[in-house]
Amino acid sequence: MNTPATAAIPITYELMTMCMIRDHDQVLLINRPNSKGFPGFIAPGGKVEYPESLTEATIREVYEETGLTVSELVFKGIDEFMVPQTGLRYMVFNYLATRFEGDLLTDPPEGELHWVSIDKIDEVPMQPWFRRRFPLFFEPGTFEISIVWDEERQETISEKIKQLG
Repeated sequence: MNTPATAAIPITYELMTMCMIRDHDQVLLINRPNSKGFPGFIAPGGKVEYPESLTEATIREVYEETGLTVSELVFKGIDEFMVPQTGLRYMVFNYLATRFEGDLLTDPPEGELHWVSIDKIDEVPMQPWFRRRFPLFFEPGTFEISIVWDEERQETISEKIKQLG
């Protein structure tokens, strides 16, 4: 829904993926340094390149960041971040993978790779938005997170989290 203030602003879309790789009671996370942005533990993922499909991008990003090839992806949900002042709609498509092959990279490009026990996840540092999203990967069905951000005030205007199906 456009308001008079936002009607003239062109909408730009950024498509991203994220993949939680689970091996029994552990998940593979990247400990990103401050220099990479979003410091702390996070699941692998990144930009969808044109004309890749979402799953092709997920598989490629996981391979580039970890050295693993994931298969049998399960779509878990979408996380949207919208900025009315700039027209940005940033969409992250989230997947869970429990099948993978390959060897972990010895010098990964995004940060150190760690297998972390799911029951110890509260002990590792991570961004608040990823901590909020983390348990949703393991719930039945899919999720939808929708955040509207006020760029001028640097604060959340609205936030909705829905568990679907």
